Amino acid sequence: MAPKTERIEMRTDLETSDLLTRAARTCDESVSSFVLKAARTEADRVLARADRTIMSAEQFDEMMAALDKPDQPTKLAELASKPRRFRRK
Repeated sequence: MAPKTERIEMRTDLETSDLLTRAARTCDESVSSFVLKAARTEADRVLARADRTIMSAEQFDEMMAALDKPDQPTKLAELASKPRRFRRK
């Protein structure tokens, strides 16, 4: 594990502070360790969810069908396929 060089400070109300202190004692951890572990767990969960797309099987099948269907050629592709009127020398 990398050395701990960064610091995070936060303010809280007395009720939340007491709750965190009691929970940390129950786990035989410092409040700092308890809060850091909980924050990391939640951050990992949030980022993992952001990296995945969750959808029903029906939506997935519709998406795959749409991806398998070729797009209609654009006007630019149509123009690019025509012979050039002017050529460079």
